[in-house]
Amino acid sequence: MSGFSSEERAAPFTLEYRVFLKNEKGQYISPFHDIPIYADKDVFHMVVEVPRWSNAKMEIATKDPLNPIKQDVKKGKLRYVANLFPYKGYIWNYGAIPQTWEDPGHNDKHTGCCGDNDPIDVCEIGSKVCARGEIIRVKILGILAMIDEGETDWKVIAINVEDPDAANYNDINDVKRLKPGYLEATVDWFRRYKVPDGKPENQFAFNAEFKDKDFAVDIIKSTHDYWRALVTKKTDGKGISCMNTTVSESPFQCDPDAAKAIVDSLPPPCESACTIPTDVDKWFHHQKN
Repeated sequence: MSGFSSEERAAPFTLEYRVFLKNEKGQYISPFHDIPIYADKDVFHMVVEVPRWSNAKMEIATKDPLNPIKQDVKKGKLRYVANLFPYKGYIWNYGAIPQTWEDPGHNDKHTGCCGDNDPIDVCEIGSKVCARGEIIRVKILGILAMIDEGETDWKVIAINVEDPDAANYNDINDVKRLKPGYLEATVDWFRRYKVPDGKPENQFAFNAEFKDKDFAVDIIKSTHDYWRALVTKKTDGKGISCMNTTVSESPFQCDPDAAKAIVDSLPPPCESACTIPTDVDKWFHHQKN
């Protein structure tokens, strides 16, 4: 068990919906800044934003205080990814590694593009469908260098250390061997997922080839360095909220009472008895409108 928990505010699939994270004491924290990047030696924490097979585009709200998870909005409408044939929604548990940041002011030497201004993304390939807001521990296996509308957008491939088959996966070649076609499907998905919204196909560095574990870990470590500069105000975040409760060298650190006041100012938690449409229902409604 990670010791972290989550709390939903307002109803899912609404503009007001938020998922806040708590530590083992039940105190509100930032999943961006307060969850350590490392869970153990060679093991990283992952914040699950989107469970596998779901369509709602959820993400850490980098500009909101305490950075809760919320559904992405474009032109006033909630965003859903299309079902790209033959896939259903996201084809992995999708999320981010905390305490990382792809700096938009840094031109990446591998891609020739600057960072996308978000924590680094992770595709977790294990057998369990994780929950939104769940914090899991993952082994890094490799990485894909995507270029999204001119921005560097690394996609880390990882597996939950609690997965029954985790011991069999130690590098990207193990994925190729044990899950034939999965990496090709991953490239295909990322290449085309914005096309139904009228966007061009995404591009990739390295001819869309996955780099190995060591390369991936080096990239993750570099984004951790960029995050450290951000949260200690050595880099201008230009609107990113660096409010945190644990980073002692950060001028943005606050006490747990201040964090609680942020959450208490929002709509109350959604009762479990609420009748909430699934994100699939919402997506079909979105497509028809």
